[in-house]
Amino acid sequence: MLLVDSSAWVEWLIASPLGEAIAPRLPDRSEWLVPTIVQLELAKWATRELGEEKADRIVAYTQKCVIAPLDTATAQCAAALFKQHKLATADAIVYATALAHDADILTCDGHFEHLPRVLYFAKRP
Repeated sequence: MLLVDSSAWVEWLIASPLGEAIAPRLPDRSEWLVPTIVQLELAKWATRELGEEKADRIVAYTQKCVIAPLDTATAQCAAALFKQHKLATADAIVYATALAHDADILTCDGHFEHLPRVLYFAKRP
């Protein structure tokens, strides 16, 4: 199972050079874990940058993956990870969700760079 963080989704969706490097690592939808917080972040980004129609299509695509709703156990784990690793709330939820599902994280977000089970692709300036 692989959790693709919002930052990697965006790079893939805009087909940036980084997105092209990430594309071969993307799993089959049956192995692609999508936390509901990532759906939120993608919907916000896509609506702002691409318009509501394309945002709806992106969210529809995520629904064909493995959806991971935020439950109490994951929220409590996220709270501990927030404190332990100094993560933002959304990042802590993403990381806790990956741990709960025994998944690795594919990301371009430097906040995850040194955490276990993270496949980090650095953005180039």
